[in-house]
Amino acid sequence: MSGQDDQGGALRGPAKQPEVSGVDLARVALRAAKEQARARGAAAQQKNQARRGGGLRSGARSDGRDPLALGSAINRLITERGWETPAAVGGVMGRWPQIVGDDLANHCVPVRYDEDPDERVLTVQCDSTAWATQLRLLAPQLVARLNTDLGHGTVRMIKVLGPGGPQRRFGPLRTPGSRGPGDTYG
Repeated sequence: MSGQDDQGGALRGPAKQPEVSGVDLARVALRAAKEQARARGAAAQQKNQARRGGGLRSGARSDGRDPLALGSAINRLITERGWETPAAVGGVMGRWPQIVGDDLANHCVPVRYDEDPDERVLTVQCDSTAWATQLRLLAPQLVARLNTDLGHGTVRMIKVLGPGGPQRRFGPLRTPGSRGPGDTYG
């Protein structure tokens, strides 16, 4: 009977997983203890360095603490803060003459951008009513051009402001409470 057991004969049942011996258990426990000690040592080293004012030191590999080029740092900041659309619109205000042409840019200036998702309005101030009328006629094409540059739906409407009236001045020839040059006797 023992001959058949030693040979792996018919008396043996289905194959069993080998049981972990004491030596293997000790190796697993030792590995876990080393990892825990390494983690505790790293945490203690960080505390000591922070106490000394040293902070973490940079190593051979790059990480989030390494210096960046200025353009990369600005792009990272814009992305982290969610400033992509305002930065793009600010770029449009800087490139206004290239987008609309020199003639229109000399007489019409972008003033502000309302980034409210329901609005998305670019406000433009013109120096005469003739240029304001011209810009109102060109507004649909200009909105389409801006949206191709900035992304679809960034600008929904262009609000055109005409020239402001003359300043209301108070002086020796003005009566208190007058409404300005349009005020008539009456």
